[in-house]
Amino acid sequence: MGTCTGVGFSSNRNPSAAGKEAARKALEQAKVTTPDFVLVFATVGYDQHQLIASIREATGGALLCGCSGEGIITHGTCIESNFGVSVMTIASDEIRFHSAHIKEIEGRAEAAGEELAVTLKPLTAPDTRACLLFADGLVFNFDPFLSSFERTMGRQEPLPFFGGLAADNWALHATYQYHNDEVFTGGMVAVLMSGSASIAWGVNHGCVPVGSKRTITRCAGNVIQEIDGRPALEALQEYLDPDWMTQWNKSSLNLCLGFKTPEHMRQGYEEYVIRYMPGKNDGAGEVIIQSEVTPGTELWIMRRDKELITAGLGAISRELRTLPESVPKFVLHFECVGRGKMVFRESEKSALLSSLQREFPDEVPWIGFYTYGEIGPIAHHNCFHNFTAVVAAVY
Repeated sequence: MGTCTGVGFSSNRNPSAAGKEAARKALEQAKVTTPDFVLVFATVGYDQHQLIASIREATGGALLCGCSGEGIITHGTCIESNFGVSVMTIASDEIRFHSAHIKEIEGRAEAAGEELAVTLKPLTAPDTRACLLFADGLVFNFDPFLSSFERTMGRQEPLPFFGGLAADNWALHATYQYHNDEVFTGGMVAVLMSGSASIAWGVNHGCVPVGSKRTITRCAGNVIQEIDGRPALEALQEYLDPDWMTQWNKSSLNLCLGFKTPEHMRQGYEEYVIRYMPGKNDGAGEVIIQSEVTPGTELWIMRRDKELITAGLGAISRELRTLPESVPKFVLHFECVGRGKMVFRESEKSALLSSLQREFPDEVPWIGFYTYGEIGPIAHHNCFHNFTAVVAAVY
């Protein structure tokens, strides 16, 4: 049989009809009736339980994982609206999938990493290639999670992570994670991928600094309290327009923070690692990011550069073609919400997507979503990213 993969999508506003339509299209492209694995990304306008139930019914109760996103991505299509669902179905005697989920991860990232590793470790094998991870983008803290997970797994070489943080179309209220029949918030879903597959991937952000070097002088975990001895929000104010305090979503989309890429990850990657600021504390003058920092850390205020983004997508395309096999079995695509409709016109978005996908035939199954944070390895080190595209081709 090999690996039979298909992707379908729907923008129907009825959750049951949308789920069935997307699943039917995916099964038709895969030319199967019963898949082994189903991957789902959807936006939050739907009744999430009805949507997932309809997909489960249409795919015969196969293993299902996924999450909500700010938008969905397939070959030639990117939908950023409240009503969009994409489904990938895979039937394979070459690739095996095992999954797990952890609930209530807020404030307990380290414990969640250990719990997930304890669950997944017995399911790994010598041919386990990667782990897909989808976590709540409003509560996830990557660094303590990763440290705990990798320590508990105890592998000589870290298991590569690919994925993204669930989103909710800028409501910043509740994101959703999917695992079989369950739909929940505040958790994470992980999928082990094992077998004869090979993976090529690329990561690129396309941001440039707009000011001089700054220094974090006080912080706690992922909360930046002071920059250059001033409250963090006060230090950032000079880069933002007068309405920045009442339009934080817009402000934090236009500007982000850049940290020097660690030396062991420099080869083949950009000079800065980018961080989005999803939250703030007005009273204390603090900003919140999605990974941890320490006092004395240098940072730069960054903005996106459209020419660099375009060039970066070209670089990703070349990275995806480094394996000798000519056509991938499927492609996974995790794109930051900060590179979507809030920044680019529809025609610009379509052109960027086309520049990335044109190297591959239209029939290559391609699925992704617009995330609140992207996950992908750099120089064999698992990393968390913002304002970035992470694309992985499975051959």
